[in-house]
Amino acid sequence: MSKRLEDFMKANQGGFDDLEPSADLWNRIEKHLPAEGSIPQKREARTFSLSFVLKVAASIIIVMGIGFFVYVHNEKHTAVDYAAINPTFAKQQTQYVSMVASKRSELKSLTQNDPEMYQEFSKEIAKMDATYKRLNSELATSPNQEAVLQAMIRNLQTQTEVLNQQLNIIEHYNQMKKDEKNETKGI
Repeated sequence: MSKRLEDFMKANQGGFDDLEPSADLWNRIEKHLPAEGSIPQKREARTFSLSFVLKVAASIIIVMGIGFFVYVHNEKHTAVDYAAINPTFAKQQTQYVSMVASKRSELKSLTQNDPEMYQEFSKEIAKMDATYKRLNSELATSPNQEAVLQAMIRNLQTQTEVLNQQLNIIEHYNQMKKDEKNETKGI
């Protein structure tokens, strides 16, 4: 506490101690208190019938069963082992996925100065990527998984070719811009 507040309280202590609550206040408080020697009332215990408890338990079991079924069903569709279908195709698929990812990052870095061009190129790749994802989701339920995996690989090959063409276009475009700057400087 600050020194000034302490000094004020000490100097005016008599003013704080002279007020007492009225007798009426104590009477009102006593009315709300239980009488001496009286036993407080106990709350009535709730009871549930056996049929109610069984219904609640059955509902919980059904909900948990449905949740478990949905979880297992989703796990089955998302976890497909490509190597189990065809080890050669699995290796190719892995190589092409990494190649597409690296080419996409290269494309993004080369088009930082021209975001409109990047968006235009991204639209084309996004369409092919949507097809790839659709094929990937169909793979788990397809009766001919090897054919679907081949289609996925062809899609990745096409994405790689399109990305290579886009990268060539960007390099050619950047070279033309560079040549124009050099010609302007030369004049």
